[in-house]
Amino acid sequence: MATVSETLQVSGIRCERCVMRLAKTLEGHDGLEAANANLMGQVLLQWDDERTSRADLVAVLERGGFRELA
Repeated sequence: MATVSETLQVSGIRCERCVMRLAKTLEGHDGLEAANANLMGQVLLQWDDERTSRADLVAVLERGGFRELA
């Protein structure tokens, strides 16, 4: 098992309620080990790369209304 950590910059986080919505969006995703977001739109993700991928996590975020910024 290899744990990968990355901080993404996302749009759609404007308040504490948005952070809670993001947490709910990611909740229960197989392979996600930790997620931490702040009000500046930075989301720290840690995942098991044998069970999920960065692309899968970004897709889940997008379905929840959060878009990764370049």
